[in-house]
Amino acid sequence: QVQLVESGGGLAQAGGSLRLSCLASGTILGIDAMGWYRQAPGKQRELVASITSTGVTNYGDSVKGRFTISRDNAKNTVVLQMNSLKPEDTAVYYCAAEGTTAYDSGTLYRGDDYWGQGTQVTVSS
Repeated sequence: QVQLVESGGGLAQAGGSLRLSCLASGTILGIDAMGWYRQAPGKQRELVASITSTGVTNYGDSVKGRFTISRDNAKNTVVLQMNSLKPEDTAVYYCAAEGTTAYDSGTLYRGDDYWGQGTQVTVSS
């Protein structure tokens, strides 16, 4: 079974930085894309950033130029470096592994998506 474990997050002041990390564990053969989404109270979940296995990145408009996503395919990890934080970045951040191919109890599963439990990021003004 694939599990995503997030670390990092917490409290930062406006203009500061935080770093989120996510590790996907399990018998994983490949993950098409890994990324971060966020959900603020009363709002829909939105894409923050994603990165494919070949290194193609995609960022939400509100974080372009401030956040950087990186990935280690061999370790199935993804990191989100968040700089120049703003109060509106406050949200629960979720790690995602999309298009995952993995074994579970001897059965091969292709194309499944997995989510982490979320980590709180709070930016004070």
